[in-house]
Amino acid sequence: MTDVVVVGGGAMGSAAAWQLARRGLDVVLLEQFEAGHVRGASHGASRIFRLSYPDSVYIGLAREAQTRWRELEDVTDTQLLTVTGGVDHGDHPHLHLLADGLAANGVRRDWLTPAEAAERWPGIRFDTRALFHPDSGRLHADHAVAALQQAAAKEGAVVRHSTPVTSIEVRGEDSVVVHTDSGSYPARRVVAAVNAWASKLVGDLVPLPPLRVTQEQPAHFAPLLPEDGWPSFGHIFASADGIYGLATPGEGIKVGFHGIGPEVDPDHRDFTPEPNQLAALRDYARTWLPGVDADDFTPISCTYTTTPDSNFVLDRLGPVVVATGFSGHGFKFVPAIGRVLADLAVDGTRPDPRFTFAR
Repeated sequence: MTDVVVVGGGAMGSAAAWQLARRGLDVVLLEQFEAGHVRGASHGASRIFRLSYPDSVYIGLAREAQTRWRELEDVTDTQLLTVTGGVDHGDHPHLHLLADGLAANGVRRDWLTPAEAAERWPGIRFDTRALFHPDSGRLHADHAVAALQQAAAKEGAVVRHSTPVTSIEVRGEDSVVVHTDSGSYPARRVVAAVNAWASKLVGDLVPLPPLRVTQEQPAHFAPLLPEDGWPSFGHIFASADGIYGLATPGEGIKVGFHGIGPEVDPDHRDFTPEPNQLAALRDYARTWLPGVDADDFTPISCTYTTTPDSNFVLDRLGPVVVATGFSGHGFKFVPAIGRVLADLAVDGTRPDPRFTFAR
């Protein structure tokens, strides 16, 4: 019998496999698709890393992740986290909550006037004060997943791609069987880190909150200014609509709306941008990003799995540990969430009430 079967070889599941294996447990990681696939939420070359949250729980997780990203880089001799600095702007009260949260937790930040921000980052238009946080940057998502699986394998974990799980059978508090088309895996625990597929795979086993799966449609815009001069950035309007962006070296400036894509079944996606959203994104780039060519772009497709309050689901019932609902802002926390999932699997330690099944 295996100690833990981890279902889902995206970033979260791979991080859990690494953290579990390094504790000396027998671990099998099962991923339904081939290595490097683009069907979930862990592919691509860029994700934002930031500490800028309004409360200490998320800031604490981000700080832990920052340390663990550097540890993973050392273990695998891979560059994953590039510090570029980050800036948030707009006419929304959330910016002040971010500033207060950073100040309360001793995180470096500074307010800049629109003129100061524009001088520093001429590729972005500013018409309000901007909140600068110098420790922010970007992560290489594809390299991160590969590094996590490499680190897990070094610790003895078995990593198997192209092995879709068909069902999970709970037999007792310390007994579960994970079924695939190619065989079954008895284990003491299962970690289901399947995000968009959570309702399908474990919806009958645990009390999940409602999960909204959407196909998000950012794009890479051709830069008119050097890519290495761009920060990660967020723009929040009074309407609460949000825009995010960052440089993706070699591909352009990635820009996207936050969490407004059409709902989809993750097994039946067309990967095609919705025309009105794409037009709105190009209009935004034309108005607010003088450092890109709004007419020279490459659309991107990924999924968000969003809970009603945008908090994650990190919880356990019996032998079943579940990770889902990362709501478009989870990637920065990946190695810290791997540690959380390992704690849940080993002794049931829960990180915070906001992450439980019952809200």
